Amino acid sequence: MAASVCRVGSTVGRALAKTHRPILLSLRRGQASVSYAQSLSGAPETRLTTLDNGLRVASEETGHATCTVGLWIGAGSRYESEKNNGAGFFLEHMAFKGTKKHPQTALEQQVESMGAHLSAYTSREHTAYYMKTLTKDLPKAVELLSEVVQSCSLNEAEIEQQRSVVLRELEEVESNLQEVCLDLLHATAFQGTALGHSVLGPSSKAVMLYISLKALMLIWCVSSTGVSHDELVGLAKSHFSGVSFEYEGDAVPVLSPCRFTGSEVRMRDDAFPLAHIAIAVEGASAASPDIVPLMVANAIIGSYDLTYGGGKHLSSRLARLAVEDNLCHSFQAFHSSYSDTGLLGIYFVADKNNIDDMMHWSQNAWMNLCTTVTESDVARGRNALKASLVGQLNGTTPICDDIGRHILNYGRRIPIAEWDARIDAVTPKMVRDICCKYIYDKCPAVAAVGEFCCTFSLFTARMQLMLQLFSVTCPSFSPPGPIEQLPDYNRMRSAMYWLRF
Repeated sequence: MAASVCRVGSTVGRALAKTHRPILLSLRRGQASVSYAQSLSGAPETRLTTLDNGLRVASEETGHATCTVGLWIGAGSRYESEKNNGAGFFLEHMAFKGTKKHPQTALEQQVESMGAHLSAYTSREHTAYYMKTLTKDLPKAVELLSEVVQSCSLNEAEIEQQRSVVLRELEEVESNLQEVCLDLLHATAFQGTALGHSVLGPSSKAVMLYISLKALMLIWCVSSTGVSHDELVGLAKSHFSGVSFEYEGDAVPVLSPCRFTGSEVRMRDDAFPLAHIAIAVEGASAASPDIVPLMVANAIIGSYDLTYGGGKHLSSRLARLAVEDNLCHSFQAFHSSYSDTGLLGIYFVADKNNIDDMMHWSQNAWMNLCTTVTESDVARGRNALKASLVGQLNGTTPICDDIGRHILNYGRRIPIAEWDARIDAVTPKMVRDICCKYIYDKCPAVAAVGEFCCTFSLFTARMQLMLQLFSVTCPSFSPPGPIEQLPDYNRMRSAMYWLRF
């Protein structure tokens, strides 16, 4: 029996070794695995088809036993007004409460019987509904998704029940101070514009609901991985051909331009030892050619957490300083890109006595990018960025999400090999020039948050502050004051350039 198993194994090995697909590892004795460049060139192709009604169908065939299929929609909190802000998040919760054909219990039984995972998310510009299931169950998955999106059953009892669920979830958000801090950063950076809206919305808006879902769905994209493209196109025609992409009268939603404002918002509680702080400048849009050099610049700054084992031997200069001088508990460089703008920044969590030093060295890292970045820094950033891009695509669900967002942002799926070529084209001079364009002598937006004691609700303060930023009348409140060690805004602004003689 053992001999037969060995013979079968060697036969399979010889068959795989004879194949010419570079994505497969060679099983020949003594032969190394395929190179990085070969693995990129052997990645499956993403196929794209546009139906007569404007629906775009994109897929990548991997040959796996499982697949992910979903609908990516070009609508989010940016399309909402002050009156209905948070309605998209509310609708996301209502989507799985049953359809006209399948009540909630029947819908749940259908998904469970397939062993599938049905989920959704809402962001500032995108909404997605997707399902991960076995490849053989793709037709049923597409049918259920089409019902969830097009035939969602809404009644007063379910809306009332879900309203309390959403309100509880909104209250729980205050435990995630990173999300609160970044929401406040958007609120102050894009104050008076639609991008300043929170995805969750204020609690007072949880009573509202979209009257017309179609009025917000500008762009649809059906995305899938691990399935036949022709089969997916046929299923899309069968279940979504009746969706109209024409608007009645003046119902076409138009995105208003978003204005970046250098400003700050602070919330303080001296009893809490840690401060959550984010500083950002206006970044590049998703389709801007400057996006890749900025991504390399962020990779040079890197990230850090107390759990990292590298200590003072970490590659990032800011991370080494954080370890040697105990500047912070964690930090990360981020770039949130949107259709016409973005936020390029650094978020960190620090002890209340180290806020000033951490802010100084964070801005110093920015100035180094603008003036003294070297070839070795850029080479390290390029390698880190490549590893991050490849590492994110570690399953059918992240690949499917990547396809959907690319179709909405770029009109096509950018292959990983093209990303690799763009990253290799980045030079130190390019990083310096692009960083000077976006960072040097620019007004930053700053958000600082400390957790509040039980007598003051962080959730309430956050929502009231956002309403004030949008000039909406709200009850007054009195938080304990600004973050103690955070420098004055004028001092942070003066650190956005260097005086050299």
